Amino acid sequence: MPITFGIIGTNWITDSWISAAQKSRQWELYAVYSRKQEQAKTFGAKYGCSNTYDSLEKFFSDDGMQAVYIASPNGLHYVQAKQALKAKKHVLLEKPATSTPEELDDLFQLAKEQGIFLIEAYRHIQEANYKVLQRIVNEEKRLGPIYGASFTYASYSSRYTNVLNGETPNIFSLDYSGGSLVDIGVYPVTFAIALFGEPKSQTYTPYICRTGVDAGGVIILRYEGFGVQINHSKSYNSSAPCEVYGEQGTITINGTTDISAIKHFNPHTKHTEELAGPYKTVEKPNVNMEEEAVEFARILNEKDGSAAAELERISRIVIKVNTDLRRQNGILYPADKQ
Repeated sequence: MPITFGIIGTNWITDSWISAAQKSRQWELYAVYSRKQEQAKTFGAKYGCSNTYDSLEKFFSDDGMQAVYIASPNGLHYVQAKQALKAKKHVLLEKPATSTPEELDDLFQLAKEQGIFLIEAYRHIQEANYKVLQRIVNEEKRLGPIYGASFTYASYSSRYTNVLNGETPNIFSLDYSGGSLVDIGVYPVTFAIALFGEPKSQTYTPYICRTGVDAGGVIILRYEGFGVQINHSKSYNSSAPCEVYGEQGTITINGTTDISAIKHFNPHTKHTEELAGPYKTVEKPNVNMEEEAVEFARILNEKDGSAAAELERISRIVIKVNTDLRRQNGILYPADKQ
């Protein structure tokens, strides 16, 4: 039987999740929450869902809902996820899961006490081709000793235009735990951590915009014997590929999300080999979330605690690293001051 789920957040990423969930045949949209009932009804009608709420208390008390997908503004994640867990609903929480490590600790502890799952929805590390990359780097050790890596994710946000016009959109607001690092930078940071593990240390040189958050910047993650450079931004575009360098060559990836190309150049043979498998194309503006939908459903259905624990481990490292990077540069959220 499909897992019945509700959604908080009626935006494009929620459309992507619902589309992927339906394609997987593992999930069934059961309920929609919005602060405005009319908006909840309009959104639900697109998917034939008539269970709509403008009250979180009533939403979470609906016994027909087994899980909830939360894609609200970052600063609301902790409170809403905690309410969901107390109601014994499995939680799929869009990145960044919380504003601080302390909040994330609290949620994971509560999930364990309730006997349910909390999963941070990092779609890109569930992609089939990301798992190919993990295998060839870590299991096959195709590159031999690693010398370094460079990962980029920079995409101009239309909401940055709002910032330039004197406005403060949620994603560029300190009050809503915004900024490029937690919105876009988190992708290459997670990409690196899921590939190489926890760095020994990290530094960040951000560009701080008018609203007090970072609009982009350069991160250095230091590992034993090598470093990873990360360039991310919501204030400009970059088409630079991502690369991993090793004794046995260079692997070039087309990006940190939606991976369709993984090329290994061997400097000894001068041969380039394509290693990527088939890529799931998704109609824009949606993004590929089907592989994570399948995996998350499997974890819940099989009660796979070991797989959930590995995702928890990655989430804990990512928020630890990102929080340190923010605090190094005085990017402080309300949750940091509590």
